[in-house]
Amino acid sequence: MTSPNVGLLVTCLADLFRPSVARAAVLLLRRAGCRVHVPAQTCCGQPAYNSGARAEAQAVARGVIESFEGYDHVVAPSGSCAGMLAHHYPALFRDDPRWAARAEALAAKTHELTSFLVDVRDQGPVATRFPATATYHDSCAGLRELEVKRQPRALLAGVDGLELRELPGAEECCGFGGTFCVKYADISLDIVDRKIDDIVATGADTLLAGDLGCLMNMAGRLKRRGLTVEARHVAEVLAGITDEVAPIAGDDGDNGTGPGKG
Repeated sequence: MTSPNVGLLVTCLADLFRPSVARAAVLLLRRAGCRVHVPAQTCCGQPAYNSGARAEAQAVARGVIESFEGYDHVVAPSGSCAGMLAHHYPALFRDDPRWAARAEALAAKTHELTSFLVDVRDQGPVATRFPATATYHDSCAGLRELEVKRQPRALLAGVDGLELRELPGAEECCGFGGTFCVKYADISLDIVDRKIDDIVATGADTLLAGDLGCLMNMAGRLKRRGLTVEARHVAEVLAGITDEVAPIAGDDGDNGTGPGKG
């Protein structure tokens, strides 16, 4: 198997709040035989796009395309950000012949991290250790835009000491939704409380997911409800670095929600 050049889209939340997720992604990609590059980058433009600021989103997207189009693949430890590049960039430039082809080309080689490892690099169960009883939340963007569901579970199947319990309503939103949780805080709070109830019902001591936005939202609400379930990004578990980094603490908002994206 060849060693492809992979451009890692770090994502804003990993860069600003959880750099260990980006480090874990680098470790996993290198172990999968990839040459990993982290070019100069900014936000993928999703907050502007979701807010209807089309011109601003296009300006950001052009910079991302220019930074990443030279790599064999683009990988993000986030279904939300990968979905933005893979699905919304082509729509964003549909009426711009100068950029449409470049957006389509980037979209075609963009992947969420666990999907890339399983579907592109044929990665099997990862041999590491993480003694915990865990449940897994499937983020909306990863699940619906990129069909990411079986891939993280396939990788986690090799983790020694891990008991994975399926989450009731695993495919239901956690209430984050990027800017949704800011615009509709009361609705977001109701949704995340239902999600927390489902998490507690599993009896798990650890919550895993592949999107930081979801994890920070749920971790914040878990904390405010006085619950001791730990939240971790799946990449950190698979990379075997959980002894080095504390669980995700959540934000300091009133209800465990906050602005941003996965």
